[in-house]
Amino acid sequence: MVLDQLDKKLLFLLQTDTKKTTKELSLKLNLSVTAVYERIKKMEREGVISNYVALLNRNKIDKSFVVFCHIKLVQHSKEFLTKFESEVVQLDEVLECFHVSGDYDYILKILVKNMEEYREFMVTKLTTLQHIGSTHSTFMIGEVKNTTAFKL
Repeated sequence: MVLDQLDKKLLFLLQTDTKKTTKELSLKLNLSVTAVYERIKKMEREGVISNYVALLNRNKIDKSFVVFCHIKLVQHSKEFLTKFESEVVQLDEVLECFHVSGDYDYILKILVKNMEEYREFMVTKLTTLQHIGSTHSTFMIGEVKNTTAFKL
């Protein structure tokens, strides 16, 4: 699907606030309500828009301890990679998992209440996964930028 400038502006508006009504969006884009609705439906059908979510304030839900955990596997075979990936996606504390190049094989973004909860997670869940050779944890001190919206 080729996106025109109006599609791109509409996508940015939706990323910024998905609760805006079609009428509010139409006023910002200078389009009819029907045109905006049809553009949104087309982008949903084409998979450009994959999901709508609510973003939570970590501090309000007592999950403000953010950890970036770098993982090295003992071997890089397809079997080991597949097994690790199928196991790590089952861990609720892991918000994001990236297969990366460089010194480590994976980077995990983990969200827990505090250091004690992270230790419990490491001991009872993460280190029980097969094929992990080593881990290296980095703890977030402060958040400088955190956004899900980007311009095309």
